[in-house]
Amino acid sequence: MRVRKFLRMASEAVTKFIFIAAGIIICAPVFLVVTGSVMGQGDLYECLEPVFMHGTGFVSWKLIPQYPTVENYIRLLFYSPEFFVLFWNSVKLVLLILLGQMVVGIPAAWAFAIYQVRGKNVIFTIYVVLMLLPFQVTMLSSYLTLDRLSLLNTHWAVILPAVFNTFPVFVVYGGFRSIPKALIEAARIDGAGELYIFFMLGIGIGRGGILSALVLGFLEYWNMIEQPFAFLEDKTLWPLSLYLPEISWTQAGFAFAASVVMLIPAVFVFIMGQDYLEQGIVYSGLKG
Repeated sequence: MRVRKFLRMASEAVTKFIFIAAGIIICAPVFLVVTGSVMGQGDLYECLEPVFMHGTGFVSWKLIPQYPTVENYIRLLFYSPEFFVLFWNSVKLVLLILLGQMVVGIPAAWAFAIYQVRGKNVIFTIYVVLMLLPFQVTMLSSYLTLDRLSLLNTHWAVILPAVFNTFPVFVVYGGFRSIPKALIEAARIDGAGELYIFFMLGIGIGRGGILSALVLGFLEYWNMIEQPFAFLEDKTLWPLSLYLPEISWTQAGFAFAASVVMLIPAVFVFIMGQDYLEQGIVYSGLKG
């Protein structure tokens, strides 16, 4: 018994150590970005010089900056108007994409989940296949279509393809499938119309799937790079996710500060929607 107890405690300790170590490794880049954003030029030069100046050696890092400063944030927030232009572009793109996905995706998911029509399973299978296709596969066809519609180099070139993305339909569909069919049938027997059932039961009870799709969509499109890079030539139309690679290493502190500011909305949405994010993982079948 003592041996079993010891082995169980040892196993739990090893498991906890592995998870803690993995958490530290995952969070380390974020910690380095935050500390780098408050480093002075001298500290950054000392840490980055071996790689960027000489091309040999390794980057060193200070857990606590020797001379912390908020100069990088002041420069970013008060002397970089282009940052706010791209920040607004990101907000505009994400909000319009999510709004469009809800307008298109919620009714589509409701139809797939509730109504029995011929060919529904075939169409839904096509939806799933389209969801699995990476952007690189559909980039050329999307480019040609957008060029034909004269939408290239406009925000609509990024918004419209994302609005008709099939992944939100798949996630919201999982939320609607969790609604008991007996409840819907009872509402119909009581004389409730289809629109009433959709808004009161569908959106009311299945809001977990809708909110999880919103959270997943925000985290995806706030950080998108490939779509705007492929369809937008004018840099004033770029989202904030394309602003950071344009900063050279000589402005490392400025780049770190911009990264922290860009990270704040994503962290806020993640914390506020963490429960719904877990539901979305369940609905998408990524979690048993």
